[in-house]
Amino acid sequence: MPSEPTLTERVSKLPTGIQGFDFVTEGGLPRGRTTLVAGTAGSAKTIFAIQFLAEGILKSGERGVFVTFEETPDDLRRNMISFGWPIAQWEREGKWLFVDVSMHANSDEKVVGTYDFGGLIVRIEHAIRRIRAQRVSLDSLGAIFSRMHQPDLVRSELLRIAAALKQMNVTSVLTAERTEEYGAISRNGVEEFVADNVIILRNVLDDEKRRRTIEVLKYRGTSHQKGEYPFTVTPDKGAVIIPLSAIELKQRSSDLRISSGNAELDKLCGGGFFRDSIVLVSGATGTGKTLLTTEFLAGGVKNGERCLLFAFEESREQLFRNATGWGIDFDRMETEGKLRVHCAYPETASLEDHLITIKDLVDEFKPNRVAFDSLSALERVGTIKSFREFVIGVTSFIKHQEIAGLFTATTPTLTGGASVTEAHISTLTDSIILLRYVEMNGEMRRALTVLKMRGSMHNKDICEFSIDEQGMHIGRPFRNVIGILAGNPHMAAPNEMERLDELFRTQ
Repeated sequence: MPSEPTLTERVSKLPTGIQGFDFVTEGGLPRGRTTLVAGTAGSAKTIFAIQFLAEGILKSGERGVFVTFEETPDDLRRNMISFGWPIAQWEREGKWLFVDVSMHANSDEKVVGTYDFGGLIVRIEHAIRRIRAQRVSLDSLGAIFSRMHQPDLVRSELLRIAAALKQMNVTSVLTAERTEEYGAISRNGVEEFVADNVIILRNVLDDEKRRRTIEVLKYRGTSHQKGEYPFTVTPDKGAVIIPLSAIELKQRSSDLRISSGNAELDKLCGGGFFRDSIVLVSGATGTGKTLLTTEFLAGGVKNGERCLLFAFEESREQLFRNATGWGIDFDRMETEGKLRVHCAYPETASLEDHLITIKDLVDEFKPNRVAFDSLSALERVGTIKSFREFVIGVTSFIKHQEIAGLFTATTPTLTGGASVTEAHISTLTDSIILLRYVEMNGEMRRALTVLKMRGSMHNKDICEFSIDEQGMHIGRPFRNVIGILAGNPHMAAPNEMERLDELFRTQ
């Protein structure tokens, strides 16, 4: 009777080095096996296949062979230099080798009934031995079908290639085209049966916006994370997978308090914000959200902390001018290395790209405080699902870094109302501050209340505040006024106030 495989005999995995991918696959690609990467046009199949070899060279010193059936080596070298992968240099150093079987390399070749797979296998084997390669990529299998019209023969020959690669003890990636994002795995319905593992790349058009995702469909004999995960392609990193399953609720909580930058607001919050808290400031345009953000940053700099601001609605010049108008010198803070400001229109990148930029700047600058003004501006970039994933990714990353974060959200109407942003971030926050306009006696006034302060007692009054050249000044609570947060403030009759007081006392 055959015995059960030991732990050392079970499938081992080769770390690919592709950011986020090794987490999704719980270690990388199964070593010594073939993996089919299938996707529609624009889903980054070729980039994935090339990056698999590039990361092997850069991070593990493992050499690679790239078999191209479509694009010429010259085109691939030029296309990939923008990612910082010097393929030509690696070729000279004996770390990379092309096997060119594209139609351009065989211009006289016609569609025939028997393509010489035996010769192809010999060429691949020779290339692997020549540079002692550990990784191989074949791009793309669809080109083989364009030369042959016998699917059964193609399947048997592809099995030959897969068996030969396994015999040569290399880990290989094969790419194939799909015609639908959620249809058949591959165009010809054959490719998935010759590979040990199947990965699907998607480039879905949803609400007039493109969104790339990756899914591990089959991983023979080993485990992996289930479901689709968003990914993006950046010039300096290539494909970057963003696995939400990597987010764990293991953040540490601190009892230390930090100033909001406004002494009166600190009193309302029971002594300030907690050091690692996420704070949401919600209000209509013009209610003072940017001012609170500015005071939050100034309070950090005053305490010797490093502060980072991500602005998605106003330019750098506007933000610095606004700060000066409130008596806060952003220029000096920046010169001293205590403040960094990153401004970008939301539409300039996808939510996944914005998330990567945020993480990179936080890792580089190492701030104690981070502010986002305004988070609502990013709603229009992606889908509702991708926006929620973005919010979860940002907030969890900041909390894991034990950084205080302040996010502003714009309400849909001047008198309040719930926004999409609030719906997705409110449960993730430690503190919520509401700013509202209050129309009374023909005059527009401003109100502030601390709606939520997780882990701390706080003042629950709705207080009037004013703004001048010295910033925000929080005054007395509104009395005998109800309906402020509902957007319908009005003076309450004495008997109505008595009834409300009695109701609160009995609850």
